[in-house]
Order: sequence, then structure tokens, then C-alpha cells
Amino acid sequence: MNIVTRLSSTLRQKAVGWLAPVTGWWPRWLETYAGAWQQNVTVDKATATAYWAVFACVTLIAKDISKLRPLVMQRDREKKIFLATDNRPVLRRPNHFQTYIEFFFYWVVSLLLTGNTYVLKRRDDRGFIAALYVLDPTRVTPLVAPDGSIYYQLNTDNIANLQQAVNVPASEIIHDRMYTLYHPLVGLSPLFACGVAAMQGSAIQNNATKFFDNMSRPSGILVAPGPISQETATALKTSWDTNYSGANFGKVAVIGDGLKYQALTVNAADAQMIEQLKMTAEMICACFHVPGYKIGVGPMPTVNNTAALNQQYFDQCLQFIIEKIELRLDEGLEVPEPFEVWFDLKGLLRMDPEARYKSHNEAIKGGWMAPDEARAEEDMPPVAGGATPYMQQQNYSLAALALRDTRDAQASTDVQAAAMNGAQVTSLQGIIVAASLGQIPTETARAAIGAAFPLLTPTQIDDMIAPLASFTPAPSDGTSLAPTVTPAPIDEDDEPDDEEGDAPPAVELGFLLGFRDAVNREFSVRASA
Repeated sequence: MNIVTRLSSTLRQKAVGWLAPVTGWWPRWLETYAGAWQQNVTVDKATATAYWAVFACVTLIAKDISKLRPLVMQRDREKKIFLATDNRPVLRRPNHFQTYIEFFFYWVVSLLLTGNTYVLKRRDDRGFIAALYVLDPTRVTPLVAPDGSIYYQLNTDNIANLQQAVNVPASEIIHDRMYTLYHPLVGLSPLFACGVAAMQGSAIQNNATKFFDNMSRPSGILVAPGPISQETATALKTSWDTNYSGANFGKVAVIGDGLKYQALTVNAADAQMIEQLKMTAEMICACFHVPGYKIGVGPMPTVNNTAALNQQYFDQCLQFIIEKIELRLDEGLEVPEPFEVWFDLKGLLRMDPEARYKSHNEAIKGGWMAPDEARAEEDMPPVAGGATPYMQQQNYSLAALALRDTRDAQASTDVQAAAMNGAQVTSLQGIIVAASLGQIPTETARAAIGAAFPLLTPTQIDDMIAPLASFTPAPSDGTSLAPTVTPAPIDEDDEPDDEEGDAPPAVELGFLLGFRDAVNREFSVRASA
């Protein structure tokens, strides 16, 4: 037993005396404006719907929305993106006689023509929604209880398996409303505003049909040069209608007694029939928010950008209806967080091939789209290595560039702080020379360097002092200016390095020059690091 049958008898017993009675006035249009009923001006739903502009707008909107496939999307809160999941079976096959395209087409048609769409949810034995049925809106009445609870009275509908009239709670009905101008449960169709224009356009077409049935010739009168009796006038009219109207219209008339024919009704050009028809169509397009060129009213825009035109059509006309349906499905199908029902808009906003390929190329070069994603939109299979977005190596992020600028500024400051001028280098060399000549101990030299040059690390100071270990301090009497160095064997054929025996000073000079270069090199390496 389904939920409707189970609730039927219970609600009837509890609702007697306080549920609003079925009046049936909501689906009817009584007046198009104040006083229209007294003037016998009414909008007939069938006539207005049959007008070509109304039919074109309704079917265009319904087709464009129904061809969008509904998807169940899951929100990834960490990556802040939505991922498609398996669709619910009821979205792929809403009921036993409709595909999802036919289902949503009827949904939108009911919404546009009556302002209301009522969808009955059919549950299985486990309480899950197994089928959806769009009901005839003229056979459904919203009911409001004194406590604000909402119910719907459904009349018999065999295709939805409703064998008798029942009252169901709002939890079992998906009620989508178009424009709720006067009551939150009563939607109004765009025909509420453009119904008169549709009736006017239909009347113009009917008059045009009669006009062309008479071979595009208007009616007229026969004028006699003098007074004639009623019997003569009746005889002339009968003769004229018999011989020159209907199937005989257009034949040559031969009349005497000075009779003349004068046309009375204006022709189609004088009545500006084409302009009147165009005006009614434009009014209808404005009420449905459909660009006129979409249904053949007015010229096609000269803008060579299909994507921009489709985006405008989507923003002004379709987006409101699509998002309403998505929210109704979220609520009606009881979709839990973080899932949502979306319509796939790719088929609607699809660009022309040239613009589409250019867009894909820019997205792939920009690094935010993988090649396989672009290939999937073009119905092409993935390729090896195409699942990863790519960027060129020379491209840097803004954060990396900011960090680089900070490091460059700090490095410049460090170089300036660490750079040694000539006086400092001379002082450092003097300390080293004094230690090498034995004038001060090496430990004293180490301490002096550390105190005079606080930017030098202990390791750097050790590297400067270490070479002094291979030298012997000079005697205190000053007989020698250089440390004693064991000379290398000299070949007798070789010439002496210095004829006057001044080798020790040369050794000292070479050591100081080498030490100076080592100090400068050490500071250059430290500054660049």
C-alpha cells in the first residue's frame, strides 16, 4: 500500500471541518483586467496557447531545459569543488511511461502555461521514492490548515494511479510555482500578462484568413443615383450575393440603372496587419523573457559570438527556472548534504567549434585544465599523460616571486654588511703577519680576529689560522724576517731563486697574497650564500 492510499482515509477523517473546500477557481482566468468580464473580453486558454508566438516560446524553453541531463553532485569541502556521482534511478527514469526528457518537458510546460507544476511522489514498501508523476494542474488544489500545514487535494488521475480523490501532505508533492504575485502557493503564468496580446494576435490572423478567403477584396455597397424601394434594394442585394460572392467572388459584375460599387473595409496594408502581428509577438516574448530572434521575431543579431548570445538567453530566461527546479528536486527527493541535484549546462552553453578550441587551448596553457578534461568535452577518449595539468618551467607563482624579492633584498643587505673595505683587509693581514712572525701567539691572533670581525664564524677564523702551523716563529733578535722553511732539493743546474739569498721574504709575500685572495674569496662565497 502506497503512502497516498495510507494517508487518504486518515486525512479525510481529520480534515473534515477545517480543510478549505475545493473551489476550482485557481486554474481559471476570469478577467484580464478590471471590467473585462462586463465587456465580454476574456482570455481563452486554448486560443492563447495556440497562438504561434506563445507556442514557440513555451516549447523553446521546455525543450532547452528538458535536454539538460540531471546530475547528483557531491561537494568536496577540502578541494571546494563538486564531483559527479551516480545518478538516482528516479532521475534517469521518472516513471513507467516517460523518459527524463519528456518528464521535464511536461514539467516546464505546466509551469509556463498554468504557473504551477505538481509532482506526485510514489514510494516503495521501504519508503524510498520510486517514481515521479507530473499531475494535471487543473485537478490539484492546495489546502492550508489553521496551523499553517499544507496539503493538496488530488482528483482522480489514472495515469498516476489515483483511483479516487485524496488529500496528501506537502511532503508527498513537489510543488513548483512560477510567479507568486498574490499568494505564495498560487503561481501565475506569463500568459497572465500577455494573454490579451495572444488573443489580439489570434483575432488578427482570423480576420486575415477571412480577408484572403475573399480574394483579398473588401466588402462594399451598391449606390443608386436616386431613391429606390425596399423591395428593389432587397432584390439587388440577393442578386449580388448570389452572383458575385462566395464561390462566384471575383466575377465581372454587369449592373445598370446607374448603380455604383464602393468599398467600405480597409485593406490589409492600411490596417498594418504585419506591424500589429509583430507587436503582439514582441509583447509575448517580453513576458516570457525570450529573445525575439529565437522564435523568428526581428532580425538575427550581427554579433558573431554564439556563446555570448546563449549566455544572455540563459541569464534572462532559463536560469531562474532551472535553479528553481534544482532546489525543488533537492527538497523533494530528500537529497542529503553534501549532495545536490544539478542540470548539466554544457549542452546549452556550448560554443562554436573555433571559440571552443581556443578556450580549451588557453585553459590548458594556463595550467588549470588537463588535456583529458578538454578531450572529454569534445567526446574524445583520454590519452597517456593527459590527466595532469601542465605549466611551463619558467612560470612562477606570485608567492614564489614575492619570496624571491625578499631574499634578494636580504642578500643585498648581507653583502653590504659583510663586505670588507681596504683598511679592514689590511688590518686582518697585519694580525696574520704578526702571528706568522711570532710576534703574537696564534691564539691571541684568533681572539683578535674574532673581536675585530664579529661577522666571521669560528670555522672561517680557523681556516685563516691553520696555515700558520707549518711555520716556525722568527728568533726574537730579529736576525730573520721569515719563518724557517725546509728548502726543497735544488738541482745544481738550476739557477737560484734570488742571487742575494732573499728567498724568505719572497715566501712571506707569496703567503700574504694567497691569504688575501683566500679572505676575499671566502667573503664573496659567504655573501652569495
